[in-house]
Amino acid sequence: MTPRETWADPRIDDLNKKVDEGFKKMDTGFEKAEARMDAGFKRADKKMEAGFAKVDADIRELRGDMSSLRTELLAAAIILAALVGLIGAAIF
Repeated sequence: MTPRETWADPRIDDLNKKVDEGFKKMDTGFEKAEARMDAGFKRADKKMEAGFAKVDADIRELRGDMSSLRTELLAAAIILAALVGLIGAAIF
């Protein structure tokens, strides 16, 4: 076998064409996969935003409940102190 002066062999041209087609297919596949991933991330972002909004609302509700409970406990402590004072005054 002797070295060739040029690469005019049709087999090389066919191989080159197949390689180019393969890369085009890969590029198309990557573009489709990237589009699916982007869509999935957008769906996940929407779900997370909705979930965080619910958690924020629940926290605000709990803070309101705790504030009300604090007020009620303070009122109960004042009433208890008044009763202890009345009982103490009645005994002495």
